[in-house]
Amino acid sequence: MYFCTKLVQIKNTTMLIISTREFRDRQKSYLDKVDEGVEILIRRAKNKSYKITPVTEDDTLMSKEEYYAMLEEGFQSIREGKGKEYTLEDIDKLFGL
Repeated sequence: MYFCTKLVQIKNTTMLIISTREFRDRQKSYLDKVDEGVEILIRRAKNKSYKITPVTEDDTLMSKEEYYAMLEEGFQSIREGKGKEYTLEDIDKLFGL
């Protein structure tokens, strides 16, 4: 049983809109719902809301510093002549597009 503030259905997507208190009280249940594909929107105070989404393999989890270090490493490789040129077709094949 879910005590949601609001249940919204748009197209083929179901979204539960709940309060922070409801989320705290039934956190596991709501996270299980997210795993099942239900979108959860947590309402907090006036005009503050948070959407819960699962992290997938496609998500990037790194700090800004790590990101910039990775870019700098790539630029250094290019400066050293270790870079490789790709055509748009190469890129499409590389990423399966």
